[in-house]
Amino acid sequence: MPIAINGSGTITGISVGGIPDGTVDTDVLAANAVTYAKIGTTEQGQLCKAWVNFNGTSTVAIRASYNVSSITDNGTGDYTVNFTTAMPDANYSFAGMAQYDTTGGGDRRIGVSRTASAIASGSARINTLDGSGSNADFLVVAFVVFR
Repeated sequence: MPIAINGSGTITGISVGGIPDGTVDTDVLAANAVTYAKIGTTEQGQLCKAWVNFNGTSTVAIRASYNVSSITDNGTGDYTVNFTTAMPDANYSFAGMAQYDTTGGGDRRIGVSRTASAIASGSARINTLDGSGSNADFLVVAFVVFR
């Protein structure tokens, strides 16, 4: 009998070693899945808590993200990254990059605004800077947060 997986995810046709049909199904897989709650606190602290890749020119648009609800465009090269789920506090680490175009040319740097309200548990205000250190809009902006 061939091994088959039906529409509900149940595996049938397994008889090697005496494993009965239906032993491995979606319930068993779900019960044994690695989840955030099953990871130790040390490991949880090593995970990326938020990341975003967005278009920082013209109409700002998120390409892909995790735990980022929106980007606020505050002006040329000045953005607020808003988190879907806030960090426990504002003591997180972050990194980012800005790229002039999608061909890999014109890489620049990303900085964090120095205003008192720049880093909060629910958001981070960032600036993209050109080679002279002036705010500039870039086609690709990427930002990651670890806490």
